Amino acid sequence: MTKWLLLPLVIGFGMQAAGQSVPKYNNPILAGFYPDPSICRVDSNYYLVNSSFAYYPGLPVFQSTDLVSWKLLGHAMDRPGQLNTIGVHVSEGLFAPTIRYHKGVYYIVCTLIGKKGNFVITAKNAAGPWSDPVWLPGINGIDPSLFFDNNDSAYIVYNSVAPDNNPLWNGHRSIRMRGFNYHSLQLSGKEELIVNGGADIRQKPVWVEGPHLYHINEWYYLMCAEGGTGDRHSEVVFRSKAVDGPYLPYELNPILTQRQLDANRQAPITSSGHADLVETLDGKWYAVFLACRPYEKGYYNTGRETFLAPVTWTSDGWPVITKEKEAIQYSYPTPSGRAVKGNGAVPFTGSFTYRNNFSDTGLDKRFVFLRTVTEPWYNTTARKGFFRLQLRKENISGTGNPSFLGFRQQHHSFSATTCIEFEPKDSSDKAGLVIFQNEQHYYFLSKSLLNGLPVVQVFSSAGIGDRMQLLSTQYLPFRKKEIYLHIIQRGGQYVFAYSFDNKRWHNIHEADARLLSTADAGGFVGCVLGLYGITAETNRILDADFDWFEYTGR
Repeated sequence: MTKWLLLPLVIGFGMQAAGQSVPKYNNPILAGFYPDPSICRVDSNYYLVNSSFAYYPGLPVFQSTDLVSWKLLGHAMDRPGQLNTIGVHVSEGLFAPTIRYHKGVYYIVCTLIGKKGNFVITAKNAAGPWSDPVWLPGINGIDPSLFFDNNDSAYIVYNSVAPDNNPLWNGHRSIRMRGFNYHSLQLSGKEELIVNGGADIRQKPVWVEGPHLYHINEWYYLMCAEGGTGDRHSEVVFRSKAVDGPYLPYELNPILTQRQLDANRQAPITSSGHADLVETLDGKWYAVFLACRPYEKGYYNTGRETFLAPVTWTSDGWPVITKEKEAIQYSYPTPSGRAVKGNGAVPFTGSFTYRNNFSDTGLDKRFVFLRTVTEPWYNTTARKGFFRLQLRKENISGTGNPSFLGFRQQHHSFSATTCIEFEPKDSSDKAGLVIFQNEQHYYFLSKSLLNGLPVVQVFSSAGIGDRMQLLSTQYLPFRKKEIYLHIIQRGGQYVFAYSFDNKRWHNIHEADARLLSTADAGGFVGCVLGLYGITAETNRILDADFDWFEYTGR
């Protein structure tokens, strides 16, 4: 059974003129590695999907009735036949999905980097099952977004190459559009170039991408990200009277960015962009977008997260999320104007404790694997109340599917603990708890053998192939099958510890958390905690049993 403790999502109160309190909600609404959000509303329900890159299952699908408290329904790509991420690096795989609904059908369009490219999947229920992908080879680019017009026509807009495939500066891209037959799930018509370069080509903007198209009142609005995914990230908007343009930019673009703010400000939110709009039942507009929360200048390990902010409209009809030097807030008034008490689901924001005792026959939807599971190396029923992991040669420095069960890091102040029963046979047998950013940036707290004696060891990625660098070793005073392992982060530092009774802890090593930050590790993902095992032996079966896993974040 999964046990969890939810602290209040309503984190503050402002005061109205009449003296009434105004309930507020937490940002981010999805903490941790949940980037590139896309959202749609169906009646009184909101549905949101994120990029998942090389993790499996892919494309988490969330549901909410208030835009603030979210429930993970499942993943849109949860079958090996749908999704093959074997052989791709962790920051490849599934990029920038868009979710839309039309006439009883949900659609997701997305790009599978390193494989076949762009595709569309459909479902009658957002919780699934979702169809196998239908590939769209006629899209020469990435970040496809589906748009249904009022006259029942449909289009896909996407990031593509510069005109004539002749970039005039580094990062020169374009936004293009094709018709889409939603009955046959095929592209139609010719490709149209609707944006060249970005909002102001004189400024040589880089990486115009992540487009979304809307028809609001008499205007077609095209919203795009610009500036790359770092602290220059932004969102810009164009509009036209016709779906195929011409699209003219808003003269006060960008409509969302934090790049002009003081880099030394307290508790900054940075790198904002890649937004999508949604209208509530009562006519209010909101934007979901990605942004980051550094724990010190430029360093964050939680990756790009999903934020929510209200949208205001100018007197001449332009949507704006942040104006000039306006900072994104950690809290805003709730969309409903009422306090949010949660929806009974495991929380994805605020302070909480999550504990999984592995008493269910299946795994909680919150867990993910590193790439598509291609063979049965784990078991949840062989021993009731345990997650059994078979040690294999496949390792986290490669591009296969290692024996790794992951849980996203969602705070920069957290503790993660597991209880493992494991008896290694030789020094190549290692099992325990890993904090993983990518193939060459991770720390591994493991139980093993050294000189025939039991030890707890801490390794880091060596940055070369599949080798690891040994950081610390602690011989255990006696052979005991069961041991508790513990990883803590407090800002820029990880602490690794072990215990025999889950009460008295022995610190074995302290390490620089910045090694696993996006600033040092690069890429598009955040850190993931993993139950992990590895061996050099291939001629015997050796299991590690995990009794429970607990994560507490503040």
